[in-house]
Amino acid sequence: MLHDHDRNLKYYQGIRAAVGRVKARGEKVIVLDIGTGTGLLSMMALTAGADFCFAVEVFKPMAEAAQSIVKKNGFSEKIKIINKHSTDVTVGPDGDMQMKANVLITELFDTELIGEGALPSYAHAHQNLVQEGCEAVPHRATVYAQLVESELLWSWAQLQPVEVEGTRLVPLPTGGPCAGAHAVCDIQLSQVPPHSFTPLGPLCTMFSVDFSKPVSSAFQSHSSQFVAQAGGRAQVVLSWWDLDMDPSGSIVCTMAPSWTYKQPKTAPWRDHWMQSVYFLPVESSVSDGEELRLTVCHDDYSLWYSLQSPSQQSSQSEAAPSRPCCTCQAHLVWNRPRFGELNDRRRTESYVSALRSVLREDSVCLGVSDGSLLPVFAHVLGAKKVYGLENSRMSKQVIEQVLEANSMKGAVELLEIRPEQLSSKDLGGEQISVLMGEPYFSTSLLPWHSLFFWYCRTALAGLLRPDAAILPRSATLHMAAVEFQDLWMIRAPCGTCEGFDVTPMDEMVQRSLDFRESLEAEPHPLWEYPCRALTPPTAVMTFDFTQCVPQQPISSQGSLPFTRIGRCHGVALWMEYHLTDDITVSAGLIGPVSEQGECEWSRHRKQGVYFFRSPGESSGDGRASVSYSFTFEPSLGDIKMDFSIEVQ
Repeated sequence: MLHDHDRNLKYYQGIRAAVGRVKARGEKVIVLDIGTGTGLLSMMALTAGADFCFAVEVFKPMAEAAQSIVKKNGFSEKIKIINKHSTDVTVGPDGDMQMKANVLITELFDTELIGEGALPSYAHAHQNLVQEGCEAVPHRATVYAQLVESELLWSWAQLQPVEVEGTRLVPLPTGGPCAGAHAVCDIQLSQVPPHSFTPLGPLCTMFSVDFSKPVSSAFQSHSSQFVAQAGGRAQVVLSWWDLDMDPSGSIVCTMAPSWTYKQPKTAPWRDHWMQSVYFLPVESSVSDGEELRLTVCHDDYSLWYSLQSPSQQSSQSEAAPSRPCCTCQAHLVWNRPRFGELNDRRRTESYVSALRSVLREDSVCLGVSDGSLLPVFAHVLGAKKVYGLENSRMSKQVIEQVLEANSMKGAVELLEIRPEQLSSKDLGGEQISVLMGEPYFSTSLLPWHSLFFWYCRTALAGLLRPDAAILPRSATLHMAAVEFQDLWMIRAPCGTCEGFDVTPMDEMVQRSLDFRESLEAEPHPLWEYPCRALTPPTAVMTFDFTQCVPQQPISSQGSLPFTRIGRCHGVALWMEYHLTDDITVSAGLIGPVSEQGECEWSRHRKQGVYFFRSPGESSGDGRASVSYSFTFEPSLGDIKMDFSIEVQ
């Protein structure tokens, strides 16, 4: 956020204007800064001419950092850091604030605008902490929305029908579609190319909130009527918001995705505020020229959308649309990327082809993955008997729903037990001839956490036929040194921000990075964060699932030469699963790296990223390289890794 110059500049301009308006009235400028963070906005206010600032920060380590930053910049006498939630702040001679403020500065927003509790905080501040008619920065927020059809985005919302061996599997019982989870899907919408969706209507202004006046956190609904610009399936609402930093709306900070700009490369990058995707409770057909009404509802923390046509409007009461609620349980078991993964037809075909190659009429199959359709596929492909291990009752019930919807009730025996608890009796005295996994486990964070499948295979060794097929047969860990377009900013020290020394913040972050966990890789969905590969993508470790987990560690060392010019910020890591000798599914790169080093990543799984403390320069001539060392510790089920940049 400190690296977001556009945000900082707009706030600074808005603060100068607000302080100027109060001074023009001949009043002393008393500022309340809620959610001060580093104290940056309070220091801007004093520099602009404010007389005093009360800076509220509930998170103690952040409040302590703000105290250090304020002192370092010489503002200790005029900024009071209050380490409380704003709703606990008191006003009076013995209170936290000696008087009410006449300028309210806040940064309480998230991607959905109100998800961090901005509305209740504003409501309390106006009632208790600021003067009537105060100036506010930002002055106003406006929420925009656009109705679209998108096969890509809709695949994250609902399980779609799938064809297996000529059999069309439907996802749910005939009781009707589930409205899904109402929670927002926040993503870097700039990385969703415009060709992957069709706008069905114009960009609509849904509602605005004036922060200079008392704000209500009660339930509200707002509608926008428009004429459909194209025919199609109404499925998804894309949404973002703007901040007007002044009453005239001349200082605007927008969250609009880059493809709305005439020059997309000029769009500021933000990871603290992204864009929102909302899935309509039901997809519906709309015609070009049809009159439609898009409605947004919100409580004090979240938003949800619904679509009505004139016929629906006349036949239904004016009651506000209720919040979507999952009735199928699938949205409680599978997250959005998981829905996309299960709906990926090419990926499904890979697993079906691999299963087809190992199944026989007498096959006894066991599936080991959370909420997986592989056991259903194995039954359709003609396996004699199919079992599935599920880690929770809810995921078991979801797969049972799929079986029931396709008249296959009881065709797969789902067992809610751990692999080491499985006995021959559970399998009717038979041995497993096909052990299958995607592998997918809901608790996995980093790519190699799915090696839990290997441990399951080892626990089940006594129940496997000597010639049992293991699917996947093996997995490989891959790496490439990369230059990030923007993601490097989440780790880069800031030093000076808009003329203020914020090094205490850098030091606090650096201390947190000294913990062992912070010296390891962290998960990121790299399709949202463009990067260039500076080395060839390379397999660095292999895990043979046809054998049990070894008792001794597995190690791998080597180096990769830089083959492209750039600044190396870190290393991208991912897994590839070898279902058979000739069928591989990648959870990382899904296409060849371009000549310039551009990468195309899977949208279904997060990749691992190991950040260097400071970036290294690559001349691209092979004289510099990335040295690596990996050690898989069987007793821990984890991979220790170390990297360094070597120059000849």
